[in-house]
Amino acid sequence: MKFTAKQIADILEGNIVGNPDAEVSKLSKIEEGTVGSLTFLSNPKYNSFIYTTKASVTIVNKSFQPEKEIESTLIKVDDAYKAFSKLLEFYNEVKNNKSGRENPHFIASSATIGENEYVGAYAYIGENVVLGKNVKIYPNSYIGDNSVIGDNSVIFAGVKVYSESQIGKNCKIHSGTVIGSDGFGFAPNEDGEYKAIPQIGNVIIEDNVDVGSNSTIDRATLGSTIIRKGVKLDNQIQVAHNVEIGKNTVIASQTGIAGSTKIGENCMIGGQVGIVGHITIGNNVRIQAQSGIGKSLKEGEVVQGTPAFGYSDYSKSYVYFKNLPKLASTIHKIEKELNTQKTNNE
Repeated sequence: MKFTAKQIADILEGNIVGNPDAEVSKLSKIEEGTVGSLTFLSNPKYNSFIYTTKASVTIVNKSFQPEKEIESTLIKVDDAYKAFSKLLEFYNEVKNNKSGRENPHFIASSATIGENEYVGAYAYIGENVVLGKNVKIYPNSYIGDNSVIGDNSVIFAGVKVYSESQIGKNCKIHSGTVIGSDGFGFAPNEDGEYKAIPQIGNVIIEDNVDVGSNSTIDRATLGSTIIRKGVKLDNQIQVAHNVEIGKNTVIASQTGIAGSTKIGENCMIGGQVGIVGHITIGNNVRIQAQSGIGKSLKEGEVVQGTPAFGYSDYSKSYVYFKNLPKLASTIHKIEKELNTQKTNNE
């Protein structure tokens, strides 16, 4: 796709300095700009690159005043960073604006499909599935029986949505994710062998949720595993059966949440965090990366470590931990001096 500087300026409501017919077809960093690319400059730290970049069009702040000649066509806006982000959103919308049905695909006769749908090749849509308007199902995806997907949601390639799952409006489920697989429920029998406990609940994902690639959200044993509005999950996250994640909570990659744990609203959870089951984490909690959470946390707590405790105390303790060899050496030296004194006194 090609865009002219004028078309971009119209989208961003910006002013052009240079050639309004300059064409771009790709995006680049300012220091790596090439002919035909679009870039931006918002951080003064990178000002020097605007005089050497080969990018055909550069978005800059209105306050920017060049010190010498610039080859690139400029588009001046109030905030270059926000404008570039807006442009990325627009670009994504255009790029992903697919519609129609590719062959081969399977759609059950009992399924209800909203208008302006996209169904990619080798997609499977089961019995009694309901898809809203503008839903996009990319190739090799599976939508199990009795599932519901709301308006404007996107299911990227290779996603597996098991039966009875509910996905809200404006959601994005990225490639390789599995929604609604069995929770990890087993009970030992008389012979010590483990027998699977039927998982007959479902998964409910509310509106405006993003789920990263290769994440898994297990169905509930009974009831529902629930992801509330506005939650953002990174790649490779495990959400176990009957977990509930409160609205607008964000969780970074490789975090695992064990069964029946309830996480509050507006929490921020770092990468590689492990959370045990059957606990409650309050609203506005912050958990630093690689922490182990073994007990419930109150609203607003900030924790780190394994087992995790208060972030401030952790930081102070870590200072001592780093100095343990030095402290141990000092203690041994003091012990040696005390023993020498004791020997001399005897």
